[in-house]
This record gives sequence, C-alpha cells and structure tokens, in this order.
Amino acid sequence: MNFEPTEMQQQIAQMIRDFGKTNIQPHVLEWDEHQEFPLHVFKKLGELGLMGVLVPQEYGGSGLGYLEYVTVVSEISRICGAIGLSVAAHNSLCTGHILQFGNEAQKQRYLPKLASAEWIGAWGLTEPNTGSDAMNMKCVAKKDGNDWIINGTKCWITHGKSCDVAVVIARTGDVRDSHGMSAFIVEKGTPGFSGGKKENKLGMRASETAEMIFDNCRVPAENMLGAEGDGFIQSMKVLDGGRISIAALSLGIAKGAMDAALKYSKERHQFDKPIASFQGISFKLADMATEIQAAELLTMQAADMKNRRVKMTQQAAMAKYYASEVAVKVANDAVQIFGGYGYTKDFPVEKFYRDAKLCTIGEGTSEIQKIVIAREALR
Repeated sequence: MNFEPTEMQQQIAQMIRDFGKTNIQPHVLEWDEHQEFPLHVFKKLGELGLMGVLVPQEYGGSGLGYLEYVTVVSEISRICGAIGLSVAAHNSLCTGHILQFGNEAQKQRYLPKLASAEWIGAWGLTEPNTGSDAMNMKCVAKKDGNDWIINGTKCWITHGKSCDVAVVIARTGDVRDSHGMSAFIVEKGTPGFSGGKKENKLGMRASETAEMIFDNCRVPAENMLGAEGDGFIQSMKVLDGGRISIAALSLGIAKGAMDAALKYSKERHQFDKPIASFQGISFKLADMATEIQAAELLTMQAADMKNRRVKMTQQAAMAKYYASEVAVKVANDAVQIFGGYGYTKDFPVEKFYRDAKLCTIGEGTSEIQKIVIAREALR
C-alpha cells in the first residue's frame, strides 16, 4: 500500500500549518501555563471543517476518511498536543459514537452541531474505580416510564465541564455483564448533569479534563444509542478508532519534538561545530527518524483498514502502543539534545515531553494494548 500523502492530505497539512502559525503557536505557552481551554480556537477549527472530519457532508461534515483524519490530528499535534487531543476526542469519541451507532433522528440532531463545533462533545466511560476495568462500572441508569435516570460519576473526561453534549455509558444490567451497559446522549442543561473537578495535569493542560456528575439525571428513552445493553460493545468499537486518534496524536508530538531538535542541533555550536555533526547527537536523530517513520506506517495501516471497514483491532492497538511509546522516547531525546535549555519553558521540547506521556495512558494504557495485541495474536 502506498501511504505517500495525497494532494488532499498535503492541502490539509498546509492549511493547518498556516492556521497554526497565527491562531495556535503564539499562545501555546500561555494556554499551558493557565490551563486555558481555548474554546474560540475550536470554533475556528469547526469553520475549517476539522471538527467533523469523518462526518458525511449530508450532516454538515467534511466527509473525509481516516487517512485524512490522521493528517489532521498529527499536524495539529505537531504544533500543540493539547489542541490535538481535544480535536481527536471530539471527532472520534462523542461525534464518532453518534455517527457509528446513532439512528437517523439522532444523527440529524447532533452531527451538524458537532461537525461545525457549534457544540463541543464529550464521551464518558471511565470512572474513579473503573479505568481499564470498565465492566465494573458503578454509574447506573434505571428505567422510569419513558425515561432513564442516571446516577454516578465519570472521570478523566475530555471537555467534561465545557461540553454541550456528552455520550455516557451507564450500567443498565448486571455488573461484569458485557451486555449490561447502555449508551446515552445527554445534553448540557439537562437537570442533574453537571461538570465536576477539573484536573490539574502534568501535560495536555490546554485540553480540559474533568469529572461529569449525574445526580438523578433524567434522560428520555429516545436518547439511548442503539439497543439497551449494547453500550459496552459499542464502546470497544469506538475505541478501535480512538486508538488511531491517539496514534496520530503521538505521531504529531514526536514530529514536533524532532522538528525542534533538528533545528536546534544545526544552530547550536560546541567545539566550533554544530552539535548535529557529533555522532552522539546524529545517532539520536537517526533513531528518531526511523521510529517516527515506523510509527507512521503502523498508524496509516490501521487507518487504511478502518477505511476499508475490515477488522483492525490488533493493528489499531499496535499503532497506538508503538506510536505512543515512540512519542515519549523522541520527546525525551529531544530534551537531551537541547541540554539545559530543553529543561526550560523557553523552548518547545519541554512541553512535548510533558504532553507525550498521556499518549501511553489515555484510551487504554500501553499494557492494555499489549493484552489486546496478544489476545488477537493467540486467536
């Protein structure tokens, strides 16, 4: 398969670079320092069609595929991982879940607003005591006439406070029953639905991460996505696509860190030579380039399989696992190349270093990816 960028991908990448120079790059440090979620930027990204990349044009989206989607997320993340993370979560989780499993009425109501970024989306699976162990969730939905009443708390939710609409997975059956959970669409302003604590994070600080709290939150039955009991199965399928998102996010962070390291290593002189000419530095750059290319190929393979609608659980897990670990390693080596300067906020690699770590944790840890990869290999 030829994964050379198409003309469309090249145009998307250039559009993002041009947009980023004016609207993202000058503010990255400020947003990071103040943990500011720059909502206005996402509204502008919506105008560019980047908040509904995979949404068909009939619902107001860009109608593009996963190869273009990888380009979008990686190019934004090359500038700022936090903005890339929020774009990815909005596109692949909330919007993606409704796109994949919503009925026609749900798609008509929610997708146009999400694709334009008129509404910002969130997706709630994780709870304080159920991260990887999602089947043990305590958030419960009980039927009451034509409504469902949801009680519980979700945590580590991207846009948990600022979202206009959320897809939430709640238990409607027995604990540890894979058919005992259901998915619901909950709109901002619904009585009993509120944002909770906002997390003070190591990295990705301009991407809001917060609790979602449900206190006798009454949701109409027509807001259920798919059939009762399908929520967990749907979530696992959504996460297959989400892993491509995190792989693309990782790829962008790694490329951004390497861009900075390459530039600095050619400008910084020691012993009357640019440090790039020393083997100790050039070998680090060689490893970076090789590992980034391998991560990109794995990511593009998973994206291509997703486009073709063939099973890609293992490939998505491989891409997410490898790319996220590469992002951490490349960012670490970039800081080392910068030396003392790399440890300061005056240079970009310090932030890439902090942002990268989330990629090995979010949407399934590296250890969970290994379990998925091994399980698929042993089938």
